[in-house]
Amino acid sequence: MKCPWKSLSVFFPVFNEAEVLPDLVHRALEVLEGFDLEAYEVIVIDDGSADASGKIADGLAMANKHVRVVHHERNMGYGAALSSGFAAARYDWVVYTDGDGQFDLSDLARFFEGSQRADAVLGYRRERQDHLGRKLNAWLWGGLVRLVLGLKVRDVDCGFKLIKTDRVRGLGTLSARGAVISPELLLKLRAGGCRWEEVEVRHYPRMTGAPSGANLKVILRAVRELWQLRRTLGA
Repeated sequence: MKCPWKSLSVFFPVFNEAEVLPDLVHRALEVLEGFDLEAYEVIVIDDGSADASGKIADGLAMANKHVRVVHHERNMGYGAALSSGFAAARYDWVVYTDGDGQFDLSDLARFFEGSQRADAVLGYRRERQDHLGRKLNAWLWGGLVRLVLGLKVRDVDCGFKLIKTDRVRGLGTLSARGAVISPELLLKLRAGGCRWEEVEVRHYPRMTGAPSGANLKVILRAVRELWQLRRTLGA
């Protein structure tokens, strides 16, 4: 498939996703092999998994030269995993998508057109395949982000984003370690003059594991960090 990029880094933040990780990586390699890229890599960010995710990732890397692994000695959170992925990316564009198998990397083809006009392409889930409570939390969180930070994005936390790697390099340190990482990332991109477009992506039900975003403790910490981010960045 004709691709507008010369090279691409793909990474997955992973925490206890041993059941889906092999299929996830194999599917990513299959998709990337179908693009006419000069170079590509798949990076697994093992965020201190307590299951066999780390060992599985190492085995996948040994079996394929395009696969790399970054290990966190302990679980540091989604934001830390994104920061590690951006730091590890070696190629012109970097894309990340969640390690739970709820996205299909073949939807990257939908990003082709937008990437020729913008510095980043942000996926948004038109039909989010989550339970009603999680959808409500996401709607409320998105509204709060728009109100507090003025970020007018359809799906701020969608875990499927493509960015020019040199734009990521110019962001400096990303300090958030939890849910606020996505607003922080977008705020810093906007402050740096980054142009983005938004593209609809498919979303699939989670087949294994359980999300932590609806945990009350997690929600309260995210709200607190959001206000801290507003004060820090002057949004």
